[in-house]
Amino acid sequence: MSEKLTMERAKELLGTTTTEDHLFQHALAVSACMGAMARHFGADESYWRAVGYLHDYDFEQFPEEHLKHTEQPLRDAGVDEESIYAILAHGYGLCTDAEPKSDLDKSLYTVDELSGLIAATARMHPAGIADLQASSVKKKFKDKRFAAKIDRAVIQDGCNRLGMELPEVITLCIEGMRPAAAELGIGPRE
Repeated sequence: MSEKLTMERAKELLGTTTTEDHLFQHALAVSACMGAMARHFGADESYWRAVGYLHDYDFEQFPEEHLKHTEQPLRDAGVDEESIYAILAHGYGLCTDAEPKSDLDKSLYTVDELSGLIAATARMHPAGIADLQASSVKKKFKDKRFAAKIDRAVIQDGCNRLGMELPEVITLCIEGMRPAAAELGIGPRE
């Protein structure tokens, strides 16, 4: 019998497959963004944060086969189907054909890449994320050479699926990430 994913369980499961600090940092950033998105949609914030934290469950072990080693192990671990589907859907069009359907799915699909762009922009700012504005991130969004690996088409597609404007989603994610600035390494520069 599966129960709704909790942050404690998400951390436990990610800890069985992941060792690299930057991947835990990314998990935390996505989790923070998902918390903000849950608040926006009036959804269960702790649940959405847990799903965000666990989204790259198999990435370190299988970077070339990302999400191909996720579904069954998570099901075997008792993770609920809604969480598993959202995790698979964040790779839609890149490594899965699980289309984002719910607000949970669409949010995770959108903020996975967006959290990286926000963190990269914050690292360029003297005050880090503390006074970062959506306009600064949007400027970097348009500069394809900045954080070039970040898939802007996925971010835009995600915003379209959510029926939200890019600056609105950026603002929510910045607000979500601010409290974790120190852990994410995006606080003020010393």
